[in-house]
Amino acid sequence: MGEGRILNQQPDSHVPAAPVDLFVIGGGINGAGIARDAAGRGLSVTLAEMNDLASATSSASTKLFHGGLRYLEYFEIGLVRHALTEREVLLKAMPHISWPMRFVLPYHRDMRFEGDTPTSKLLRLFMPWMRGRRPAWLIRLGLFLYDNLGGREILPATRSLALRGTPEGAPLEDRFEKAFEYSDCWIEDSRLVVLNARDAELRGARIMTRTKVISADRSADGWLVTVEHGADGQREVIQAKMLVNAGGPWVGDIIHNTARLNSSEGVRLVRGSHIVTKRLYDHDKCYFFQGTDGRIIFTIPYEQDFTLIGTTDADHPDPSVTPECTPEEQDYLINFVNGYLKQDITRKDIVWTYSGVRPLYDDGASSATAATRDYTLKVDETGGAPILNVFGGKITTYRKLAEDALDLIAPHFGGLSDHWTAGVALPGGDFPVDGVAQLIARLKADYDFLDESWAARLIRAYGTDAWAMMGAAKTLADMGEHFGATLTAGEVAWLMNKEYALSAEDVVWRRSKLGLRMDEAQIARLDEWMQMRAAKQAASAAE
Repeated sequence: MGEGRILNQQPDSHVPAAPVDLFVIGGGINGAGIARDAAGRGLSVTLAEMNDLASATSSASTKLFHGGLRYLEYFEIGLVRHALTEREVLLKAMPHISWPMRFVLPYHRDMRFEGDTPTSKLLRLFMPWMRGRRPAWLIRLGLFLYDNLGGREILPATRSLALRGTPEGAPLEDRFEKAFEYSDCWIEDSRLVVLNARDAELRGARIMTRTKVISADRSADGWLVTVEHGADGQREVIQAKMLVNAGGPWVGDIIHNTARLNSSEGVRLVRGSHIVTKRLYDHDKCYFFQGTDGRIIFTIPYEQDFTLIGTTDADHPDPSVTPECTPEEQDYLINFVNGYLKQDITRKDIVWTYSGVRPLYDDGASSATAATRDYTLKVDETGGAPILNVFGGKITTYRKLAEDALDLIAPHFGGLSDHWTAGVALPGGDFPVDGVAQLIARLKADYDFLDESWAARLIRAYGTDAWAMMGAAKTLADMGEHFGATLTAGEVAWLMNKEYALSAEDVVWRRSKLGLRMDEAQIARLDEWMQMRAAKQAASAAE
């Protein structure tokens, strides 16, 4: 396996080099998407992320590309239309890390719904005999809009299901006789971020992880951005013509404390928590469950042997407080699911939990659930050089957000090319949407020491780049040390060389979810190996 370049090697000088066009703060999906789009239009771009890529919100999503069916009840038609349109654009660009999924929405007549959506309030006002229930006609209308607002070429349409005697009905309580089945999509969220960052770098961007922005000083013609690199604390000053604040949960802190802007724009931090359990049913479809409080949750087949359940909505005022799935949130999700499934689950069935903070634009909504999921982009140039502040957004609309951001950025840079990202594959995604099975068979044939599940994992992670990652290996031994759960030294070297991984946590919880299958000793050995390899590379570079 080739050793490749050393990632994140930094200049020794504190003297600013020639200015870059764009300095992006934040290595989540919005920052990485903007960096990729900008680099592809010919701008010089530097991105700084204080931790690992996708280390906060962008690795803690429900892992769905979806239009947001429930947002129709808030009359957010534009948001839903954009998201629905984006689903198939994104599927075509990343068929290795995204794929279609069918969602089953059980219907029951006795559902009490006391939510605070505009739709529920109208129902209670004009149809009080419904006692807060979503009538079947309303669900059908919502799904009709869902099928037709954004257009479909790949995804199948909604259909009605009789649940008795079907695989979809088997896990559900017998009182559920009917369901509606519709289409949305799965996405490997943290891999999406990494591949956007990698593509940005391939197009000329500089990607710096473990690099904290200490200050950003504004003048009439640019910004002086001081960053601190990694554990050694080395500082560097970078000149930029424009700043992009894609700090996610820290967007407000960057506005007021880093860039020191006098801005009234606010962010509302909303925590979403998830639990992962043993596999709860045998089919590969997701359930969409409605709660009496007006909320919904999903139960999603996850990593072959597990079920992902989420999410909650709770205000989370302080971004410096690490979000965690609280015992109360765990119980909420458990009780929610137990209202639908025949076989109750308990906390003993939970194998992993995670929680993320959504940085929503503060629109004054009465509850965390009601706060808009749409994005808001604001350019501030009142005190000198421009800064673009990014609020909110859904992972489904990240590419469109980046396009809209570049439309706002373009007037500050002459001669930019037009939109280009729609349909352009991310690294490894240059194959047809229906070509995964063929790729798995090819990879297994070319590397006959791989079994079916191992080959499938590699194709789902790397797509056509799986061959470059495997290299000239003829046997399992050629891939180097085996850390467990099919993870080898050869693959980890690729992740360090090409995908910015620096620790075992980066590898087993963000570049993959192999942490679900590896024990503490295996993960500790992986981390030790990675640190030794990084030290050897650093020593070699210093010679």
